[in-house]
Amino acid sequence: MPIDAARALAAEPRVTTLAWTRKDVLLYHLGIGAGRPATDPGELRYVLESRLHVLPSFVTVAGDRGVAGEGAGLDAPGVDVDLTAVLHGAQRIALHRTLPPAGEATRTSRIAAVYDKGKAAVLVLRSEAADRDGPLWTSDTQLYVRGEGGFGGERGPSPRLPAPGREPAYVVDRGIRADQALLYRLSGDWNPLHADPEFAALAGFERPILHGLCSYGMALKAVVDTVLDGDVGRVRSYATRFAGVVYPGETLRIRMWPEPGEAGESGAAGAGRIRLTAGAVERGEAPVLADTVVEYG
Repeated sequence: MPIDAARALAAEPRVTTLAWTRKDVLLYHLGIGAGRPATDPGELRYVLESRLHVLPSFVTVAGDRGVAGEGAGLDAPGVDVDLTAVLHGAQRIALHRTLPPAGEATRTSRIAAVYDKGKAAVLVLRSEAADRDGPLWTSDTQLYVRGEGGFGGERGPSPRLPAPGREPAYVVDRGIRADQALLYRLSGDWNPLHADPEFAALAGFERPILHGLCSYGMALKAVVDTVLDGDVGRVRSYATRFAGVVYPGETLRIRMWPEPGEAGESGAAGAGRIRLTAGAVERGEAPVLADTVVEYG
């Protein structure tokens, strides 16, 4: 079997050194659509090095040159899968400190779980990064591998959040440029699914799809800009389930619900959390991100 769960779980953690510069941060921000309009002070904090604030979702590509972000985990011991069968299922990051615009860190990564979903397997890759001043971030990446289930393993959790039951406090539309996936991939995700029409067809898509982590970054930026007054340092954690695809050229609609009794709909200072969803406008708001929560302080 291509996935040997016991071997993958028993493997020694992989330790790598990460390094990033302001140029890497600027490229990432441009890849998720920052800088429009180019003279907007709120956008310049993402694209001008003298004012640079680092969006926390940058950790998914920081210093990395993997296939699916965060080192991918697809070359771990016990894992040998067809790339066309791999989808990014979910992502969670927890921030321990505000990210510096340039730095070095040591990342420790391991396969934390292998779940058997019947028709597919789910790999959970856990990564922890720290620099000389201490922990920076922790991330969990879930990779959904079609056709690799049925090996008798634990099914694992299937968390779903109930619908908020009220109208969103904020609705933001973000247009996706036709070339955005080509730009975003320069931050390290070279999966041809996002660039090569022939490869995308083999994977069952009509054309290359946008990276899930690009949608992830776009949605977090919308939350920071709309609810958190542009303060990237307030984000404590950010989790989502990738519920569907969005294509370059489409529009991502992000709906946001600040939790009652926390920061409220005014975005006032304080700790709280924000529920959000994201959908593709041109396809009837077909789900893109679901079960999504941003926690902030």
